[in-house]
Amino acid sequence: MSRAPCPVAVYSTSAREPLTSTVTAELPGAPAKCIHRSRAWRHQVCSVAYGQAEALDERWTDQAASEGGRLVQWYPGHIARAERRLREQLALVDVVLEVRDARIPASTAHPSVARWCGAKPRLVLLNRVDMVAERDRDAWAAHFASTRQPVLWTDGASGLGVGRVTKAALRESARINNARARRGLKPRPVRAVVVGFPNVGKSALINRLLSRRLCDSAPRPGVTRTLKWLRIGGLLDLLDSPGIIPGSFSDQRAAQRLAMCNDIGEAAYVDSLVACALLDAMAGLPTGAAIRRRLGVRYGVPWAPSLSSEDYLLTIAADKFQGEPERAGQRLLKDFRTGALGRFALELPPT
Repeated sequence: MSRAPCPVAVYSTSAREPLTSTVTAELPGAPAKCIHRSRAWRHQVCSVAYGQAEALDERWTDQAASEGGRLVQWYPGHIARAERRLREQLALVDVVLEVRDARIPASTAHPSVARWCGAKPRLVLLNRVDMVAERDRDAWAAHFASTRQPVLWTDGASGLGVGRVTKAALRESARINNARARRGLKPRPVRAVVVGFPNVGKSALINRLLSRRLCDSAPRPGVTRTLKWLRIGGLLDLLDSPGIIPGSFSDQRAAQRLAMCNDIGEAAYVDSLVACALLDAMAGLPTGAAIRRRLGVRYGVPWAPSLSSEDYLLTIAADKFQGEPERAGQRLLKDFRTGALGRFALELPPT
């Protein structure tokens, strides 16, 4: 394949100064596949028609520079409004059910939830447990046990673990009403709020707890837009909340993982960029060698150790998707999100 320079200017995260003015790209023919390098992401990939690279790059790098070099961006207005209302409603609840994605338990931990809860009991629900291997689950269970953080493993789609959530909430109800009885007060339903990032499965879990579909649920972020109180029997009131994400999120690695797992809206990122980051993340796992072999079998393209994640994505694109890396990236992300690439957590607990 021939090589030709493609004019680009990638900006650093701290200033509008180009890290490089020229990138040499593999050109199997138009369109060109341009590999951008930056500090914000180790690798960035985009597909542009040759001759349009300069115009695309000006638009892309101006946006990246104005946003501090961050390539995963979000914070819809409805989330900001819902967060304000949620903080107001937290004063009325007795217990907080924080739902996280079992594939990325650390990245789906909202940094402000513990502070908002104060002394209120908080139970972490690690949802989509069916998508992680037992060894990953055991490692995280040991970690949370060492921090004395109560956790339960759930799967809102199948209902796995939902009964244990109900029992834990009712134990809290009994504790609260025993304390009320000692003060001469009548019993009341315990009030619990369900919080978490978008698309971690909050509404699906609530529908399972209610044994009927009262909350809209779909495999995409942003379905729940308002706060809604729901009653389970006469003993438990649940507040369903929209997905909440930090207004300021400096950890771009966590942002990438949220995008990989579809826990933020697709408008916040470029599929091919996130797909390359996903390949790097999978290759860096203890089971990375086995995942590489699995990818080779699935796509019919071996991932040789000498190939970077961008080169491998471009190879898949050339072999399966008419040379379009965006389509290759979309397919890779879909296969990961549906479990077609295997069951594993993208994050392991600190050692």
